[in-house]
Amino acid sequence: MQVETILQSKGRAVTTVSTRATIAEAVDLLNTQRIGAVVVMDGTKVVGILSERDIVRHLGKDWASLATRPVSEVMTRNVVITSSKASIADLMERMTEHRIRHIPVVEAGELVGIVSIGDVVKRKIEETEQEAIALKEYIAS
Repeated sequence: MQVETILQSKGRAVTTVSTRATIAEAVDLLNTQRIGAVVVMDGTKVVGILSERDIVRHLGKDWASLATRPVSEVMTRNVVITSSKASIADLMERMTEHRIRHIPVVEAGELVGIVSIGDVVKRKIEETEQEAIALKEYIAS
């Protein structure tokens, strides 16, 4: 099974912000979209990712001014990306290895989607349920 399978069921929409957006603007997007991360873009290029975890890490340093700081100061710059052709097993391994919950999907330098740990878990549960149904049918026949 490939990442493409997840993108087909969840869609390819990705919430993005520019490097100049403020943390307050990014938090507003996270809240209104009910998501855990936004991809940070410089034009059409992925240059970072800003997750809830990134924001919380900076709250202890100077929480009063955090809202007005640009996303570029808080985002994770070394973005782990994947392709739509990557296997779900590879995706899970990378999420575990890097301790991350969101991975942008990039094809030929273009952002084409994002996959969260919730998407992966949902797909694995569906896959397990389908296997159980197939086994029950096999046993019954």
